[in-house]
Amino acid sequence: MKRPTSKLSHLGTEGRNLSAARLDTSSSLEIARLINTEDTKVAQAVGRALPQIARAIDLIAAALERGGRLIYVGAGTSGRIAALDAAECPPTFNTDPRMVQFVMAGGQKALGAAVEANEDSRALGRRDMAAKKPGKNDVVVGIAASGRTPYTIAAVQYARQHGAKTVAVVCNRNSALGKAAHLAIVVEVGPEVVAGSSRMKAGTAQKMVLNMLSTGAMARLGYVYGNLMVNVHLKNRKLVQRGISILETAAAVDEQSARRALGLAGNRVPVALVMLEAGVSRTQAESYLRSAKGHVRKAIASALSHRTNGRGTR
Repeated sequence: MKRPTSKLSHLGTEGRNLSAARLDTSSSLEIARLINTEDTKVAQAVGRALPQIARAIDLIAAALERGGRLIYVGAGTSGRIAALDAAECPPTFNTDPRMVQFVMAGGQKALGAAVEANEDSRALGRRDMAAKKPGKNDVVVGIAASGRTPYTIAAVQYARQHGAKTVAVVCNRNSALGKAAHLAIVVEVGPEVVAGSSRMKAGTAQKMVLNMLSTGAMARLGYVYGNLMVNVHLKNRKLVQRGISILETAAAVDEQSARRALGLAGNRVPVALVMLEAGVSRTQAESYLRSAKGHVRKAIASALSHRTNGRGTR
């Protein structure tokens, strides 16, 4: 068989996975087993990039603490994964939707339908990123398995030129996107079971990395307490019950006490937790949380400190 001459052929994500060479003649169990075996390699690949992921978390947490934004940008699978992570932050951490945003080649319609032609346009990448007005308080994360998507590269370059910190999430070394960003997170997952189908291992790796970036930054900002989702937005019965359970666990109180505190706190779990843990009023809890910029643990510590100092000076 003649070797392919495409410029893509040298990319690890575009290579042919020989273990899957007879995929079309395999049984369903064999296909599932093969994909599962390949998927086990993803976590290991992500593990090798942990130092760079940690640096990105630091950049993002610092930017968000200054009132900046995390802006993801990508095309195709990468853009959809970015959109998913951005969309999940408000319900998980009760963040302002403007805090974590996404820019995608083809816009909103590309979330549900392929608009692949747009990813080749550098002009569209610059235009779409310009609309976000990136600046020195923002972090822009470009995602592309190949690391060579013109749309994403141009968007990241534009953001960097306008003062934003930039991060690349790629699955191939020495990529143009990696070189365009201040920091490159390289997760080399190797050839896909279906050659070139980066929605598979590469997409899984990207999802894992973005989970780490957003969750890590929110944890650093105190939007979780321990590993409890204290900033959860209580929009339905299930989430209200989750909020009550969180208060029971975090404050070591019974359900009735948790439910009462949540009601007094205006159905806001962080406020209720500060009230329970520090023995303060709703108004005081809200004040401590504002001073701590929403960092629940710091707010509790500050409230307890003030109470102790107050008793000591009487």
